Amino acid sequence: MVEKAHYIVVKKIDDIEVRDYPELILAIVEDFDDDRAFGLLYNYISGENKSRKKISMTAPVISSEKIPMTAPVISQKNFMAFVMPSTYDKSTIPEPKNRRVKIRIQPKKTLAIQRFSGYATSKKTELKIKQLLSTLEKNNFKTKGEPFLMRYNSPFAPGFIRRNEVAIEIN
Repeated sequence: MVEKAHYIVVKKIDDIEVRDYPELILAIVEDFDDDRAFGLLYNYISGENKSRKKISMTAPVISSEKIPMTAPVISQKNFMAFVMPSTYDKSTIPEPKNRRVKIRIQPKKTLAIQRFSGYATSKKTELKIKQLLSTLEKNNFKTKGEPFLMRYNSPFAPGFIRRNEVAIEIN
């Protein structure tokens, strides 16, 4: 069984969950397409690190999502991140050999999440992000940053069992 990032559901609004996440350690790659980013991160957890340790896969895999906007928006870089197992802390996480893989400490955050199943196509993900942002706006929530996608299953999992979530940080 794959370890999943721990969180506490603090509120539900329609099909949205508001969750508190603790500090997380992430292995992150920026400015690569999903396939290349996944490969770099997979190599890191497979032992391409200075300790040559294999690191267990966890869920979710987190990636940036771009949605069309009608006004100019300055957005963060494209990224993909693996959440590191909870058995590691800042001092014990293996250092990557590849300089493209960075270790980042994600501070505690409150996120609004909308879950969906199936394949996380661009069109479906964009629709879910729009629904998430609309529900938050109707309920007077203030968002921070850009929406992102969290995927919980292997790329080989059939669509009907896939768990995906779109998320955005809220105040």
